[in-house]
Amino acid sequence: MSVERAASSVEGRVVRPEGWPRPHGYADGVVAEGRVLSISGQIGWDPVTCTFATDDFAEQTAQALRNVVAVLRAGGAGPEHLVRLTWYVTDRAAYVAARRAIGAAYRATIGAHYPAMSVVVVAGLLEERALVEIEATAVVPA
Repeated sequence: MSVERAASSVEGRVVRPEGWPRPHGYADGVVAEGRVLSISGQIGWDPVTCTFATDDFAEQTAQALRNVVAVLRAGGAGPEHLVRLTWYVTDRAAYVAARRAIGAAYRATIGAHYPAMSVVVVAGLLEERALVEIEATAVVPA
């Protein structure tokens, strides 16, 4: 097993089994110490008004990421403290088609920090207009 300091995290370490290639856009694993901040699934709506501004997949994703960061900030953390993201998407083809725009939104909101991630295709989300929901786990240095 290879353990290396994550570039943008003070406490986190990226874990990659020996012989595995370096992943692009995520980490195989992250080891961290500190306070755990669990963030419920955030969707691409305005969290104050509970309304969607768009039905565009990439734009909803960008808003969901901004919502994740808002909860991070409220918990005394930042994007660099993320250790896990789980994405639930309702349309695999729409996700794949929007990857370039999603990547740009990710870098603009989270930066060049890539925690462990999973993307799960689901039949639907609780909010009917939601196209993506992102859960997050952060570890804040104690």
